[in-house]
Amino acid sequence: MESEIVSCKIKGSVATITMDDGKRNVISPRMLKGLNQALDSAEKAGAVVILTGREDVLSAGFDLNILRSGVLDAFAMITGGFELAARLLAFPTPVVMACNGHAMAMGAFLVLSGDYRIGAAGPFKIVTNEVQIGLTMPAAGIEICRQRLTPAHFVRAALLAELYDPETAVEAGFLDRVVPAEDLSRQAAELAASLTELDMTAHHETKLRARKGLLKALKKAKRSDRVDFVAKGLSRMLGKRKRTSSD
Repeated sequence: MESEIVSCKIKGSVATITMDDGKRNVISPRMLKGLNQALDSAEKAGAVVILTGREDVLSAGFDLNILRSGVLDAFAMITGGFELAARLLAFPTPVVMACNGHAMAMGAFLVLSGDYRIGAAGPFKIVTNEVQIGLTMPAAGIEICRQRLTPAHFVRAALLAELYDPETAVEAGFLDRVVPAEDLSRQAAELAASLTELDMTAHHETKLRARKGLLKALKKAKRSDRVDFVAKGLSRMLGKRKRTSSD
C-alpha cells in the first residue's frame, strides 16, 4: 500500500509503515487516513508492524494550522489521532516503534502506543508539550502517558512539559532502548522478525487482557474530550459572534 505521504511495505510477515510528508510528519487528516489504510493492509496480512518516520523526525504532532483554522476540522483531527493511538494499543500483532528522531505532542503519544519502542541516538526532542504551547492536555493523552511513564516522569512530562532526549526518554518510559541512528532500521527489522515467531492469537488476547483497564479508561477519556472540545469550541464561536455584534 502506498499513499502520497505514507508507505506500507510488507516483506514476509513484517509490515514497515513509513510516514514522510517531506517536512515534519505532522498528524493531519491526510496522514491519519494514510496510516489507517496502511494498518488495514498490515492487519489483513497478519504482519508485525514497524512504524517509523523520515530522516530525523517521527512526528512533530498535530497540524497546528488545522488546529487554528476551525472547530470542526480540529475536532476531527484530534479525535482521529487518539482513535489511531487506541488502535495501535489494541492491534492484533506486535507494533514496533522505530523512532528515528523528534517525537512531539501527538508524535510522542504514538510512540507510547507501540509495544516496543526503539529510538535513534541523537540531539532529538521527545516531549508532550501541550501545556507549553497553551493547550490543556486531552484526557486521552493523559491516559496514554500514565500507562508507560514512571510516576515522577508522568508529572514532569504531562504537567511540566519536560523535554527529553532519547537517553533520558528511556529512563522516563517513552522508549525501551536507544541505538545508533545508522542501526535503527536494522535493529527494528531484526526485532520485528523475531516477534513473528509469537502465537498471534495468544499475543492479541494477552494484549487486550493486559490493557483492559487502559483501553476502558481511554474510551471514557475520548468521550470526555469530545464533550470538552465541543463546549470550548462553541464558547469560542459564541465569543467571536459577541465581539462581531458589539463591533
